[in-house]
Amino acid sequence: MKDPSGSSKSKDSSSSSKNKENSSSMARPGMSPGMPPPPPGMGTPMDRKRGPDPRSAQQQQLKAKKKKKIADKILPQRVRDLVPESQAYMDLLAFERKLDATIMRKRLDIQEALKRPMKQKRKLRIFISNTFYPPKPEGEDGEESIPSWELRVEGRLLEDAATAKLSDANKIKRKFSSFFKSLVIELDKDLYGPDNHLVEWHRIPNTQETDGFQVKRPGDNNVKCTVLLMLDYQPMQFKLDPRLARLLGIHTQTRPVIINALWQYIKTHKLQDSNEREYINCDKYLEQIFECKRMKFAEIPAKLHPLMMPPDPIVINHLITVEGPDAKKTACYDIDVEVDDTLKQQMNSFLLSTQSQQEISNLDNKIHETVETINQLKTNREFFLGFAKDPQDFINNWLISQTRDLKTMTDVVGNPEEERRSDFFYQTWSQEAVCRYFYGKVQQRRVELEQALGIRNT
Repeated sequence: MKDPSGSSKSKDSSSSSKNKENSSSMARPGMSPGMPPPPPGMGTPMDRKRGPDPRSAQQQQLKAKKKKKIADKILPQRVRDLVPESQAYMDLLAFERKLDATIMRKRLDIQEALKRPMKQKRKLRIFISNTFYPPKPEGEDGEESIPSWELRVEGRLLEDAATAKLSDANKIKRKFSSFFKSLVIELDKDLYGPDNHLVEWHRIPNTQETDGFQVKRPGDNNVKCTVLLMLDYQPMQFKLDPRLARLLGIHTQTRPVIINALWQYIKTHKLQDSNEREYINCDKYLEQIFECKRMKFAEIPAKLHPLMMPPDPIVINHLITVEGPDAKKTACYDIDVEVDDTLKQQMNSFLLSTQSQQEISNLDNKIHETVETINQLKTNREFFLGFAKDPQDFINNWLISQTRDLKTMTDVVGNPEEERRSDFFYQTWSQEAVCRYFYGKVQQRRVELEQALGIRNT
């Protein structure tokens, strides 16, 4: 219950004296020193002018929107009781939640899998062909051409069952040079001299990829040549020292695989120190390789560095023949190369695909609209049913509800209907309210006089 001055009723008489002593010290910004504090739930005039913080209101709206999105699909219990068939819809919602959780988990698994290199071995067929151009007889210009030959090094990936299933749009056709870091063609040094017997190609950051390499030289004799191909490993691979390679059972591998193989050897032979776990007690084989009896785990990468060398190049010995009835001769060589797994491309396309997500979003919006319509119809039904059962009582309750809502909207304090009756002012709180009112007036007048006389209250 509230008094006419707007202060709340106090049930403890001792609190009134304390309030009298501290009323001047409890003044809030925007209030006169002698004005009584506002009732609970009402701010000061300055608070009402300032209004709520728009940023906090926006945050609350976002939170409410998220909560509404989650609860928007659920049908009220009253609707489920009226329509038993709606239970099938609720079962579908439960299944949808499980499906969403499964899809999200799979997406995370795919993202983690894409961070790791996904490689598969494929066959790269290399075609080394040479064409001989015999000398032409003296022409009209009086010049005679000299004999020459041309060597071409080309290649392509052989299709397997996995790549054959892919459509032409999804197939990635790599250039031949993209598989290699460098290519060197070494010709017979005795025939072409020390300055003209090597043909080299090395990858640089702005290299233009090509489908093949060709070399043309004069000559009419068979020429022995050696083709050196250095594969471009992604990620980089290293050739191990022969002793360590025999010990670990690997020859050429990436750094993480080599370190993991060494750790497996240490665990299998129980070389980790039982007291100082950061140390490894080398057996006779590791002692010969690393040249120490004991080493720390942190020292392994540094000690492995001198034992890891660049991989050996692929060496192809070829004979360039200029004899025989056919002017063009071709030889084929198959080598193993590592390419990205075709599954990686499908994983990427799955993560980047937005078509299904857009379709799901549209269907979700339709479900929300349908459920909102159902809720609105349920409210209308309850309204009309209540009116049909007892019109008089329904109208009275509805007017009371509307009055309460109107008071909340207009920020009206108190109850005008009760305050216009004299009994309202004969209640137990009225005496205390009057005392507070006059006390506030006296304090307000005192402050005005002190300001007028220039007296500073110490």
